[in-house]
Amino acid sequence: MPFNEDADPYLWLENLEDPKVIEWVTTRDAEARSALAPTSNSLRSRIETYYGIPLVISLEASRRGVFALLREEGAYKVKLIHRDGSIRDLVDSRDLGEDILIKHVHPDPGGDRYALNYSHAGSDKGYTDLIDADSGETLDRLEGVTDDVTWLGDDRYYYVRSYRETATPDGVEPPTNRVFLRDGGREEMVYGEGVPTSHWLSLGESLEGDKALLVKSYGWHRSTAIAGDLESPDSWEKIYGGEDFRAYPIDYIRGKYFVASFEGNGWGQILSLDEAGSVETVIGEGKESLQSVIATTDGLVSTYMMDASSLVRRHDIRGRLVDEFDFETPGSVTSLTTDGSECFFRYQSFTTPHRVYRLGAEGLKPLMSEEVPGDFVVENLWSTSRDGTRVHSFLVKKKGVTPSKTLLYGYGGFSIPLTPSYFPSAIPLLEDGGAFVQANLRGGTEYGEEWHRAGMRERKQNVFDDFISVIEKLREEGSRVVATGRSNGGLLVGATMTQRPEILEGAVIGYPVLDMGRFHKLLIGKAWVPEYGDPEDPEDAEFLSRYSPYHNVKRGVGYPPTLLFTGLHDDRVHPAHALKFAALLEDSGHKSLLRVETKSGHAGATPETKIAEESDVMAFVYRSLGMSRDT
Repeated sequence: MPFNEDADPYLWLENLEDPKVIEWVTTRDAEARSALAPTSNSLRSRIETYYGIPLVISLEASRRGVFALLREEGAYKVKLIHRDGSIRDLVDSRDLGEDILIKHVHPDPGGDRYALNYSHAGSDKGYTDLIDADSGETLDRLEGVTDDVTWLGDDRYYYVRSYRETATPDGVEPPTNRVFLRDGGREEMVYGEGVPTSHWLSLGESLEGDKALLVKSYGWHRSTAIAGDLESPDSWEKIYGGEDFRAYPIDYIRGKYFVASFEGNGWGQILSLDEAGSVETVIGEGKESLQSVIATTDGLVSTYMMDASSLVRRHDIRGRLVDEFDFETPGSVTSLTTDGSECFFRYQSFTTPHRVYRLGAEGLKPLMSEEVPGDFVVENLWSTSRDGTRVHSFLVKKKGVTPSKTLLYGYGGFSIPLTPSYFPSAIPLLEDGGAFVQANLRGGTEYGEEWHRAGMRERKQNVFDDFISVIEKLREEGSRVVATGRSNGGLLVGATMTQRPEILEGAVIGYPVLDMGRFHKLLIGKAWVPEYGDPEDPEDAEFLSRYSPYHNVKRGVGYPPTLLFTGLHDDRVHPAHALKFAALLEDSGHKSLLRVETKSGHAGATPETKIAEESDVMAFVYRSLGMSRDT
């Protein structure tokens, strides 16, 4: 076996209950903050300014109006946007306690009640409160990792509970989840018996409220569309999929189920299925990647990606194109939601925190927006990977500037596309003449499911090669480069710096997966085996060990200056990945800093905590690129 736990001298750092570990972490964290403080303090007010711009995070429509989750005035807030444009404040995270992060809000179809999901310091574990929209009274509360509240009326609703540490009621080992019916405070498991470890369920309902719409997923490349009568879980059964591709139900309209399927070339198509099981193609796959789709009373509204930038299409129920909308600046369309007759969505770009649009009979209308002042431009950058694959990136800079200092961001995995997003902490870098580059690597779905599969399991090296090609392209054009990534993106940067250390001025690795020999034994890491491979399978262990950053640090190699940062409340990716890698670098004679936040997790943190963290991160970037006065 390529992995030998007995030879791991830093295994002790996995025990976050050990006072010696906390003492070690506290010392390393203090050293990092002290080293970064001069530059961090000089950047903080500027970063705080751009974090202070109100940001719409998500939207959920109801007949009463649109429930919006925002980051505003140093807090997370929920507001109700009425049809007449008036706005009512519903929740302020500061009223829920200290260091509270609101993650989701989901109203019932009428907008009379809503489910509020929140946690302390960015943990996945938290609370879901069921709240009366008029009185603000909390009607019920769920604890743990809970999602997908689906209303049945009165005090009855379904929800999905995740099991991460203990077995399910039917005895399946974690991680996985189950569907429960909650009725007047009593509950019972109603769906999911026998669903295996590392398989996941999600639940929703049809527009008319008569059908349950479920997805059963294994990894991020395979899922089954399941549906049935909303009130009868015994009727929930497979309607499409179950093979080696993704499929999910969209809605039930005029006696037919509509399903999104990613078979074939994996760009995404929309199918209809009648009660007899007859399948028709409503919208075939093209050369744009299907991102999301919803049904309205008039037809289908969908978002697609073209070179990782979103466009919106509206079709009638037979699949005929009614209209198409794109945007003058490359951007992302998310939170596509409908009240039945109209739909709403959020647009975001690198310099646009948000625009909220309404799409109805009168066409596309903006409801609210925020823009960052400044003369910035977004360009397309192309590079060629080792196997000849062309790799697209976005390059953001001030107009008229030829940047010589670049912060490069990547991810490359889990079907997650990197579309243009607002990064408040990157704006000062742009103002100071630097560039921000975001790479669209294999492993995401920017170019369909085949693009994802080309970057998973034994093909993971393609992702690193893609990233390296972007770095080399930037260097050819005269720029110094610092690479940054978070979570799976931290793995990306870790692998890049250990394979090609000479091409980076610095490496910034956040909340990362770095030990590919033990990731499946830490927290919910077993859920990632379909994406990465199984370290306990000799064939999988062979390719995992070849790139595992933790297993490829060598003495005598000049690695770039490295900043690792994580949070003790991260209950998704164990902080030990960062701790062990930092210890290994230090003991191997390499320069690194370790910043450990006590008030953040994988889901995020309060704005105050994020501003402090991002100020330190950007201080490291500035120092590595020679942009700070104290270097």
